[in-house]
Amino acid sequence: MITSQSNARVREAAMLAQKGKERRKQGLFVVEGPRMAAEIPDELCQSVFVSESFLAQHPEGDVWRDAVEKKGYEAVSDEVMRYMSDTQNPQGVFCVVKQLSWTLEEVLHPAGEGPALLMVLESLQDPGNLGTILRAGEGAGVTGVIMNDETADIYNPKVIRSTMGSVLRVPFIRVSDLAGTLEEVKNAGVRLYAAHLAGKNNYEDEDYHEPAGFMIGNEAAGLTDETAALADALVKIPMAGKVESLNAAVAASVLMFEAARQRRNHAR
Repeated sequence: MITSQSNARVREAAMLAQKGKERRKQGLFVVEGPRMAAEIPDELCQSVFVSESFLAQHPEGDVWRDAVEKKGYEAVSDEVMRYMSDTQNPQGVFCVVKQLSWTLEEVLHPAGEGPALLMVLESLQDPGNLGTILRAGEGAGVTGVIMNDETADIYNPKVIRSTMGSVLRVPFIRVSDLAGTLEEVKNAGVRLYAAHLAGKNNYEDEDYHEPAGFMIGNEAAGLTDETAALADALVKIPMAGKVESLNAAVAASVLMFEAARQRRNHAR
């Protein structure tokens, strides 16, 4: 059992949890909790640390104990687990995982999933919003997510927790040239819809049966004019009362599930 915070592997794991630069440098990220740990493909799982209290609470034969034993693990003291963890109350399982990789081609042409349904995110800053969009996106049948470099780090532990495992299943790419990428997306036959206060049509009045993508901008500033100009249509979500707009993740969810509803009805 590792009991020292100065252990080289422990210090490296803690750095991955704390610093995006280190995650990018090593091509790794961290996942906490037995449920998400169980979902990680074995080929992506680099190492697993399990706390002494987790082992005491989950004896041999327990479903979560079996899940970590299949992957192989290193036992650590509770103090070491708290040092590595990004949370105040660690769940007792800490995994170091290889980062995932997809191409634009894979995002544009999902295998066996029908027409593309994309989310395009420009400079979202809130990790909770980003994670929620991935999680809701999986539920709505989104086939891929495109983000610019200014969007929050998808491998931030707060994002990973918010996705509830969807980060392992929803293809995503990060691009330095968002405008150029969107031109490629449009050339591939995807119609782009920008959530925008200047939208003329309500979102439910558009037709999302064919390949489609929804564009969501920064929480405070929205989409830049340059990015919004690349949309094939600006759409709005009508508001009652004095509310002008929705939280970015909520707005994205409204749009994604409308597309999902239309596609379900179309398939009947």
